[in-house]
Amino acid sequence: MRRLPPRPLAVLATAGLLASAIAGCGTESGAPGGLSAPGATTGTIRAQKVMQLTRTHEETGMTLLEGPAFHPDGGLFVVDVTAPPGKPKVLRVDVRRKTVRAVHTDGRGAYTSAQFSPYDGRLYLTDYAHGEIVSLAPDGGDRRTFFAGEVDGARMNPDDIAFDEEGHLYVSDSRGLSEGAAHGRVVRIDRDGGKATVLADGLAATNGVSFDEAYRGLWISELTENRISYLRLGDGGEVTSRHTAIRVDGGIAQTDSIAVDADGNLYQGLHGRPAIVVYDRHGERLATVEVPARAEGLDSATNVAITPGGTKAYMTVSGPGGGYLYTFDALGKGTRQSNGG
Repeated sequence: MRRLPPRPLAVLATAGLLASAIAGCGTESGAPGGLSAPGATTGTIRAQKVMQLTRTHEETGMTLLEGPAFHPDGGLFVVDVTAPPGKPKVLRVDVRRKTVRAVHTDGRGAYTSAQFSPYDGRLYLTDYAHGEIVSLAPDGGDRRTFFAGEVDGARMNPDDIAFDEEGHLYVSDSRGLSEGAAHGRVVRIDRDGGKATVLADGLAATNGVSFDEAYRGLWISELTENRISYLRLGDGGEVTSRHTAIRVDGGIAQTDSIAVDADGNLYQGLHGRPAIVVYDRHGERLATVEVPARAEGLDSATNVAITPGGTKAYMTVSGPGGGYLYTFDALGKGTRQSNGG
């Protein structure tokens, strides 16, 4: 998540969408650039444009795509975090036909992620502005509030979601971002929404969250420290250990959402540069996914989803030039963990 520039922040706050800062992935909006050049053991993967999904909203002065998540029928769902009331907030993309249609809008939510539950098949969205998690039917209707309220005495700023195999939610709570304080948390919510447990706290603006390929632990990105931490989990979903796993040399870019492929490789989204950095499970940097240099007006690549069982990957790329979908060939096949938050 990042602090919004003054104009969209004021507009969204007036519309009742924000309590404070929301949406995106860094603390400052920046021009492309910042990562150190790939080393001898890394390569560059050139992403190709699929299509434009959104344009900058006059009401908010920006557009910001997040998600993305594949439905079992092959549809790719994304959210537009800064869409004003009445404009599409959840979109469905047919990547083969290169078509997009709106499936949900409302006058309240500021949604920063989307994930389908393996338990009930519904689409779950994090409402960063209101500290809530809501769910929708796959067609975008039947909106329900799944979780709201405080967790251990503090309201969440929920950013991304990861589901375990039983359908319990693991949420990155980006508390403290606006104050620049390490109040971030990882929260586990039972699949019925009845119990919320803090698994880790004292984190620096928790953003991306994804299980590893074996569901033995969670990778989490801490945006304001540009690092990826690893939480090892016990049989009951509790944290048994925690350590800093990867330090991302991002320059002006900051760590956003995370996806993991079937081989255990991590795809770390960036804000401040339209690129994805790929690491293996041991922290070795394998590649940097770049959009073409001629692509102007794009300053973030927040997230990625890999086709289930295949290697075709789709990344959400946004900036003053609009919101786009780009594609590249991933290093491993897609699984549930390959829907990046």
